[in-house]
Amino acid sequence: MEIVDWIVMGGTLSFIVLYGIWKTRNVNSVRSYLMGDKDLPWWTIGLSIMATQASAITFLSTPGQAYEEGMQFAQFYFGLPIAMVLLAIFVLPIYYKLNIYTAYEYLESRFDLRTRSLTAVLFLLHRGLAAGITIYAPAIILSSILGWPLRSTVFLIGFLVIFYTVAGGTKAVSVTQKQQMIIILSGMIVAGVILVLQFPEGVRFSDAVGVAGKMGKLKVVDFSFNLNNRYTFWSGMLGGTFLFLSYFGADQSQVQRYLSGKSLTESRLGLLFNGILKVPMQFLVLFVGILVFIFFQFQKPPVHFNQANLDKVEGTVYESGLQALDAEYDVVFNQRQEVITGMIGAIRNDDEAAIGNAQNQLTGLNEQEKKIRQEVDELILTVDPDAKTKDTDYVFLTFVMNYLPVGLVGLLLAVIFSAAMSSTSSELNALATTTVIDIYRRSAVKDKTDKHYLNASRGFTILWGGIALFFALTADLFENLIQAVNIIGSLFYGAILGVFVVAFFMKKVKGRAVFFATLITEAIILGLFYLDHLKIIKLAYLWLNPIGCGLVMLFGFILYRLGVDKGKEPHGA
Repeated sequence: MEIVDWIVMGGTLSFIVLYGIWKTRNVNSVRSYLMGDKDLPWWTIGLSIMATQASAITFLSTPGQAYEEGMQFAQFYFGLPIAMVLLAIFVLPIYYKLNIYTAYEYLESRFDLRTRSLTAVLFLLHRGLAAGITIYAPAIILSSILGWPLRSTVFLIGFLVIFYTVAGGTKAVSVTQKQQMIIILSGMIVAGVILVLQFPEGVRFSDAVGVAGKMGKLKVVDFSFNLNNRYTFWSGMLGGTFLFLSYFGADQSQVQRYLSGKSLTESRLGLLFNGILKVPMQFLVLFVGILVFIFFQFQKPPVHFNQANLDKVEGTVYESGLQALDAEYDVVFNQRQEVITGMIGAIRNDDEAAIGNAQNQLTGLNEQEKKIRQEVDELILTVDPDAKTKDTDYVFLTFVMNYLPVGLVGLLLAVIFSAAMSSTSSELNALATTTVIDIYRRSAVKDKTDKHYLNASRGFTILWGGIALFFALTADLFENLIQAVNIIGSLFYGAILGVFVVAFFMKKVKGRAVFFATLITEAIILGLFYLDHLKIIKLAYLWLNPIGCGLVMLFGFILYRLGVDKGKEPHGA
């Protein structure tokens, strides 16, 4: 990386951190540290919500997923606008009326302390794990750039994020996320424009879109009802809606963002702004991945995108085998380039027969390429049995580092690091808030001074940062980081959402019933996931969200009818 790129990246990130610290220099109470001054306008809330969700994983892993599987991941977000509308109507008024720090405080007034604590612990478990992945994602980048060991880089990134979060609290998170989202969106648009400009002479943007469509990369909607298919219209509209209802309505990392608004109206507008803008933003990120795919149809991609894995083979007895496979890869690439050039001409002439012939040829060539890449993976695993050969998370990084002009490399890296800072700081801040408000101050250490709880908040931020760092060291066990975060969330979000749905709409069900219903449901969800992992059943992870929510409601109602809470009135009902 050139010195100009270091200056661009370092200057951008330094400005964001220093701006956040300066804006929050007067934070001196636990309320201002955890909740800010409740003065944020709707556009800041909306951008902050988006930035919290759009981690570095979004801009590192999603283009690689589009490169490999096309645009179908967009269906994951189909339920988002529905969830935003439902939350704005039903949930936000309750939170504002109660003037709460966390979403889980409401559960004690509706049920009891035990249910509040259980739900808070479920949040802490899954968000603590997910925070580790959001630290791991940018560490991949820096380790690749500098040639540092990945574990050392994880510790470096984690330390910086923890320092940034401890220094500023929730307001530092919110006020900097506006700048971060502007940098993020601008950077991805610039990347898309550069990709188009680097297409070979004579290849127009419309040609690229046509080729991507004929190769099946632009298929967005799949109406098949298949529980084993992760991304369909139905899994997005049903499973996705439940996932986003839980994430934005019961996940403190998001609740904390919109509870910092000036008013209920500002928070509602912020949620709706996120619902409107998030889906197009995700289409943009996925489409950049499609453009990277087209770019590598004319510019030879590496036979394996993780260069660190290829370096392990070099200098061993298997290096000649790798060179032979790379030579085969060259032949397949040249043949495919010729076929695609012919396909472009056929598309321009509306020659369906020639297009169909080209599609058949590409199918065969893609199978050959897949076989070669699998053999490369086998060589890597022979040299290092513990190596992770899934390389889609390195696709976009390869383009950024090798093909972007000087200066823009630094900008795109600043995009990814900005996303990492925004999402991870939000998560650590929310983990500290929930720990202090729902566990520490409520049940463990009561009636201390405000300064004591302020210091405790900073201490728990450091503690959760350490836990996230520990989990980050195991994040490479997952095939794809963007899916890993959503899988972890789906293991817990359904049950958490079920508790809130019962609280809002099933007024006769009380604390003991919903508490045991949640425990039973969580055990079933973990069991279903494990059975799917063992391939005993086939169930895409998004379906765990509506199943979990439905089971809490069902078991809660059954236990209520069995008289588990007989004679007890729901608190605050």
